[in-house]
Amino acid sequence: MSGRVTGRYVTVSTVGERVKAFVPSPLPPEPPLDLNDSDREILEGASRSLGKLDGLSGMLPDLPLFLYMYIRKEAVLSSQVEGTQSSLSDLLMYENDLVPGVPEADVVEASLYVQAMEHGLARMREGFPLSLRLLREMHGVLLSRGRGSHCTPGEFRRSQNWIGGTRPGNARFVPPPPEHLQDCLGALEAFLHDKPTRTSPLLKAALAHVQFETIHPFLDGNGRLGRLLIALVLMAEGALSNPVLYLSLYFKRNRPEYYERLGAVRTHGDWEGWVRFFLDGVKETADQAVIAARVLKALLETDTEKILSLGRRGPNALRVHRELRLKPFCTVSSTAVKLNLSFPAAAKSLSALEQLGIVREITGRERDRVYAYERYIELLAEGTEPLR
Repeated sequence: MSGRVTGRYVTVSTVGERVKAFVPSPLPPEPPLDLNDSDREILEGASRSLGKLDGLSGMLPDLPLFLYMYIRKEAVLSSQVEGTQSSLSDLLMYENDLVPGVPEADVVEASLYVQAMEHGLARMREGFPLSLRLLREMHGVLLSRGRGSHCTPGEFRRSQNWIGGTRPGNARFVPPPPEHLQDCLGALEAFLHDKPTRTSPLLKAALAHVQFETIHPFLDGNGRLGRLLIALVLMAEGALSNPVLYLSLYFKRNRPEYYERLGAVRTHGDWEGWVRFFLDGVKETADQAVIAARVLKALLETDTEKILSLGRRGPNALRVHRELRLKPFCTVSSTAVKLNLSFPAAAKSLSALEQLGIVREITGRERDRVYAYERYIELLAEGTEPLR
C-alpha cells in the first residue's frame, strides 16, 4: 500500500548542520500489509522452497561440512554488498594461514562475519532468545578487530549517524537520533517476540530486516548484522532448522533495487513492494541452494569413488580428502600436522589426489607448494566474484 506513513521526521543538529532524521513507526505496518492473490502465491511459493531446502539440509550426510562452507560464502557475499573485495578463495586461504590476493582488512571483515554468525547460532542453540542483547553480542564479535574496531563494538550508538553522502546535509538517509533508539529498538524486539500480534516467519524476517536497517543502531556493521538477522529470525521461528538460507547473493546481484526498495518503505510506505522483492529472493535463493547441495553431494561421492580405487593409498587419501572439504587449500606440511601423518605419507596422498584430478598444485614452486580442491571451490564460490 504505497502512501502509508511509516514514521515521522524530527529535526536534529549534528556536525554543525540541522537535518531531518527519520523515526520509524513500530511494526507491524499500520494499516496492515495489503497482499493480493498474486502476493500470496509468491509467499506460498517461497515457503515451499524454504521447506524443501530445510528438508534437504537434514538429509545431507555431511551437513556440518556444508554449513561450514556455506556460512563462509555468505560472509564473503554480505561483505561484498558493503563494498569489500575479498573472494571466498581469499577467505579460505586466510583461514589456512596462506596469503590472500586482496588487502587483509577485507578478508578480516569476512572472517569476523563468520565468527559473529557462529556466535549467534551457538547462543540460540543454548536456548538464548533472539534479542537485542544477542545482537549486541554478535556486533561485538563482528567489530572486534579490523576496520570497525573503533566504532564501539557491542554498543548501541550514542551519536547521530547518516547513510550515503559526505555529511548529514547531503546524506541519502538519516536514521533516528540516539535519544529515540531505546524506543525504536524496544518496539523491534517486541515485534520479534510476537507483540502485539503474531507475524508469519517469512514476513517477520522481511519486515524486521528493513526496520533494523532503518534504525541503524550501531556506528558500523548495520548492513551485515541486518542480513544476519534474516537467518536468525527464520531459525528462531522454526522455519529453518539449520542456517542454510542467505540472501546476500540475491541482494548483491540486485544491489540497486535492494537499496531502492529499502528507501521506498521509508519514503512511500511501500512495504508490499519490499515484501515481493524479498520473497522472490527467498524462493530464488532456496531453489539455488537445493541445486548446489545436490551438485556438491554428487561431486564428493564421485571423488570418493575415485579414491577408493587407489588400493593401499586409499585410506590416507580419504582422510586428506575429508580434510579438504573443510580446508580446500592445503600444503603437505599443514596436512601432515592436521592429520598426524608423516611428511612423506601426506605428500603421497596429495600426489595421488592430484593424479586423480581431484586437487591441483597452484603455485608452480618446488617448495612450499599449495594444493587446491578446485572443483569444490568453484561450486561453492559461484557468484562470489567481487564487485568492481
